[in-house]
Formats: sequence, structure tokens, C-alpha cells
Amino acid sequence: MGIRVVPAAALNHASDEKIGALTDIVGFHIRLAHVAVYRHFTETFSDLGLTQKQVSVLWLVDDRPGIAQIDVGQHLQMDRATTMTIVNRLQAREYIRRERSEIDGRKQALYLTDDGRMALDKAKTCISQHEAWLKGRFTPAEIEKLVEMLSRIHE
Repeated sequence: MGIRVVPAAALNHASDEKIGALTDIVGFHIRLAHVAVYRHFTETFSDLGLTQKQVSVLWLVDDRPGIAQIDVGQHLQMDRATTMTIVNRLQAREYIRRERSEIDGRKQALYLTDDGRMALDKAKTCISQHEAWLKGRFTPAEIEKLVEMLSRIHE
């Protein structure tokens, strides 16, 4: 017998929709929120063909030109294999170029290409739309508190 998962939208009417003991499970609500946010992100980005992680890598490389590939993984909390796969895909699309680091020749320094910068600009527009959708559910004070509370979990 499996667990019946209630769509996130149905939780808005928690008094009408009984989910039993799951109502009190914080992780359950975080999971449903994650699914809703991820679904909206994916829909918003469908035309770009970029994932959340790829956009994060592009943005970080744009903010820190020449950042070492290994440092990208550490900052974004990704393992080496995942980081390399993402960078390889972005390089194959000619969004990122690798160069030997001038500081440490054993490391790969990453830079955005012109195409990468254009893709990131489009992604930032999509992120603005996505953030407006998400933040539209809260007051500014609630957003500040939500970010503070979520940071306690992931820090």
C-alpha cells in the first residue's frame, strides 16, 4: 500500500483535504514546495534548454571570470563528476570556455563566451519571471523570513 500524495495546490485547502499525519511533517511540505517550484522553473525555462544547475554555473562563471572548475563545484555544492558533466555540456554548446589557470596550472579556469553571456541574459529574464511567480505568494516580510528559515536548513 503506497502513500497518496496530494498535489501542492490542494494543500491550500488543508482543512478541506485531509492528508492525515502528513499534515505535521515539515519535510513533506518542503518536498511539495520543491516540486511546485521545480515544475514552474522547468516550464519557464523550457525554451532555453538549460537546467537549474547549468544556469547556476553560467551565473557563477559570469560573476567570477576565471573561477576554477573545482571551485564552481564547491560553491554550488556539487560533486566533481556532476560539475565536470555540466561544464562539458556548457562547453559543447559553446557557452563556456576552459583555459589553464594562470594561478595554478593544474586547474581549469572557466570563462563565459559571447553565446554563454547571451544565454545567461535570457536565463536571467526567465529567472525574473519565475521569482515574480514565487514571490507573488508572499509579502516582502514573509519572503525575508522564508529565506532566513530556509537558510538554516541548507547552511
